Amino acid sequence: MPSKEAVIPVKDLSASQAEKELARLSDELHRANTAYHQDDAPIMSDAAYDALMRRNLLIERSFPKLKRKDSPSDLVGAPPSPKFEKVTHAQAMLSLDNAFNDEDVFDFSTRIRKFLGLSDDDPVSFTAEPKIDGASLSLRYEQGKLKTAATRGNGQVGENVTANALTIKGIPTEISGAPAIVEVRGEVYMSHADFSDLNQRLTDEATAKGKTPEVFANPRNAAAGSLRQLDPAITAERPLQFFAYAWGELSEEISDTQIGAVKAFKKWGFAINPLMERFDKIEDLLGHYQRIDADRSSLGYDIDGVVYKVDRLDYQERLGFVSRAPRWAIAHKFAAEKATTVLDDIDIQVGRTGALTPVARLVPVTVGGVVVSNATLHNADEIERKDVRIGDTVIIQRAGDVIPQIVEVLADKRKKGARRYKFPESCPVCGSHAVNEINEKTGKEDAVRRCTGGLICGAQALERMKHFVSRGGFDIDGLGTKQIESFFEQGLIKQPADIFTLKQRQEAGEIDLYTYKLDKKGAPVLKGGKRQPTNEKSIHNLFDAIEARRSVSLNRFINALGMRHIGETNARLFASAYGRFEIFREAALAAANEDAAAREEMLAIDGVGELVAEGVIEFFAEEHNAEAVDNLLQQVTPQEMLAPTADSVVASKTVVFTGKLERMSRDEAKAKAQTLGAKVAGSVSAKTDILVAGPGAGSKLKKAQELGIQTLTEDEWLALITS
Repeated sequence: MPSKEAVIPVKDLSASQAEKELARLSDELHRANTAYHQDDAPIMSDAAYDALMRRNLLIERSFPKLKRKDSPSDLVGAPPSPKFEKVTHAQAMLSLDNAFNDEDVFDFSTRIRKFLGLSDDDPVSFTAEPKIDGASLSLRYEQGKLKTAATRGNGQVGENVTANALTIKGIPTEISGAPAIVEVRGEVYMSHADFSDLNQRLTDEATAKGKTPEVFANPRNAAAGSLRQLDPAITAERPLQFFAYAWGELSEEISDTQIGAVKAFKKWGFAINPLMERFDKIEDLLGHYQRIDADRSSLGYDIDGVVYKVDRLDYQERLGFVSRAPRWAIAHKFAAEKATTVLDDIDIQVGRTGALTPVARLVPVTVGGVVVSNATLHNADEIERKDVRIGDTVIIQRAGDVIPQIVEVLADKRKKGARRYKFPESCPVCGSHAVNEINEKTGKEDAVRRCTGGLICGAQALERMKHFVSRGGFDIDGLGTKQIESFFEQGLIKQPADIFTLKQRQEAGEIDLYTYKLDKKGAPVLKGGKRQPTNEKSIHNLFDAIEARRSVSLNRFINALGMRHIGETNARLFASAYGRFEIFREAALAAANEDAAAREEMLAIDGVGELVAEGVIEFFAEEHNAEAVDNLLQQVTPQEMLAPTADSVVASKTVVFTGKLERMSRDEAKAKAQTLGAKVAGSVSAKTDILVAGPGAGSKLKKAQELGIQTLTEDEWLALITS
């Protein structure tokens, strides 16, 4: 369930508390992204989402070694809907990192200079433009003609909405003076006036037919929903507009600066935002931000911040990307919105890892166009610290993705009937004891209370199954959350392997999937008071989708297992490092049996720390998990992670950097090595192929020499990769 930004101040968090909270934030933000990007039905405002994301970022910066590889800061969008043909983007459509205050913007500038090795006196220009609150769209032109229009999707694969895009007046079907291949990217949006007119029209049409009007909650929903209509005629009736501000694949360069490229879009017939400007000083960027914020109510369309980008494109190329976002851009978001309401009750929800999360049930209140009825309370300590009582009047802030946070209790409005909440000592799902675990490393008690039921707890088993079929896992078409819940409650599936035996058991008459069908909310479809049978074609389609996933990429397989601290990015790290699942598993089991070399090798993977390694080791050491994995491997085959195809002398080699590099920063060196297909490790082991040692190299150099590992100076390394 959702979360909140300020539970325990970040400076007061223990490492264990930080790790727990990052896991919770990750789960919540996954759900929020799906609701926003795929369902066009956000469960919170952008300000709420940003505040929750800010909490995540603050914790990551304070505890960098605890950053999860499935961190929300590394994720983009949501999977494309199966209703549309899929389009693989020639270049990924990434998201942006966020800044929430002036200090974050100065930090962004500092990181840019550090990465590029620039001094404070070296000039660096930035562009600044409003961040439009709409739906991202990529337009591919070939020989000047529009060929494909695709939504962002999950950043790699989007939805083909070409027919719909052709109905938008602000999108030219042909452009002149452009390269042979160019992908123009931007935002589809709806103005405030058009949004109001559309909702009025929908209301009038429904009323005339004697029906209850179904209107859009806000312009962003209206724009995204209109763009993703299955019938282009409906899209054509919607007053959509488009701002161009970025690009994907280009067959030739169109400028050497960001602002120059955007001006080229204008020459081709696209609308660009008139508030986009270039500045040489961070203070001027912030001044522009303040002016836009002050004038946002008069713009006529929704924005949720200002985007800053490094103007020089050669700098952008050097800076490159992190997992979900460019290093050279950041979104400076506007402040979160707040509202006052009454806390009706507190419920407990049990997550995939057994964490008992208290959720406040609120008298519904509208905050910035979104109706809020739930807020996270995080844990028992949070309830006690804020002295939250049932019946209290509270201030809520839309700072979280699935649900917002309770910022403050208005004690002066407390009624006599307000009562304290007693946190349960047993799991509300399975009845097992719920305890605050003792962190073995710190010796301190965790703030989160956790069910001890493990695999016997229905909530944990169900949540693990949902994670298994999630977009970062097996991502089986037609097998979403509601279907998993239904199958689980009927006893049709208890562990992942059961999904792949559904067809066999159906054909053998052991189960009956045709008994009844469910609506979009997971409830039985009734007609005349009787349940309606499931359409056989839909069941066969499900079987086909399951069969298509009997072979799955290694990183997806690892992520789907649901190991603690292992998300999509960490799963990809392990897949790249070990190549085959058998090798990965053997390494984990060896480490569990106190094989120091195996543990050292795992920790040498760049980005893998103690907590991540422990999550893997503990998972494979658990007998029940081993049995479930064995059963799954009888049904599916994780693909071998192919070696990088980069045509370079360092492809597939493991490289470690140590000492001070003088011709580029350490981060830039690592990024360059990875683009050439090399694996970058954080420490030296027997698996290391090359050590690049700058001045001041110490223990790593000594160990490399002892192991006979090839050692290069920075100049030798640069000569090697450019030869």
